[in-house]
Amino acid sequence: MLKEIQHIQATADLLYSEQQVEAALDKMAFAINDLLVGSNPLVLCVMNGGIVAAGKLLMRLTFPLMIDAINASRYQNQTSGGAIEWVLKPGTPLTDKTILIIDDILDEGITLAAIKEYCLEQGATAVYCAVLVDKLLDHEKPIRADFVGLQIENRYLFGYGMDYKGYLRNVPGIYACNGGA
Repeated sequence: MLKEIQHIQATADLLYSEQQVEAALDKMAFAINDLLVGSNPLVLCVMNGGIVAAGKLLMRLTFPLMIDAINASRYQNQTSGGAIEWVLKPGTPLTDKTILIIDDILDEGITLAAIKEYCLEQGATAVYCAVLVDKLLDHEKPIRADFVGLQIENRYLFGYGMDYKGYLRNVPGIYACNGGA
């Protein structure tokens, strides 16, 4: 497996450098700060992919907030999605809360839409979604993010929380695979 991962990393195309991604995170944080100041939100990090974007964004948010996690996955370290698997639900009650969901990528939108619906079913008063990457597809998605860092063509991506078969989430920059994915 390690040879496959090394090959994928060595042959990938750099789409956005670390500096470009950090600038996009700055812009996202500015917009989030502007909209959610005074709302005392609960930030839900979508595990595992959202961990990098959430960590980077949290340090840029300037208002009081609480943090929890949620894990609903369609990929389970594979390169194509299946049925949603609920791995972790937040321990913090969502009733009467403003929720900010942070994830790495808005791909098909199925998982993010399910997470937002879950939050509303649990009594959240408002739910906002922030994604580092919105993948450009040729069809409508069931959800749109309120805060988007970057828009990217429809390719298999890794870096900044996005993975290839569970690996490469920690790569600085956003890369697209060339074959093998």
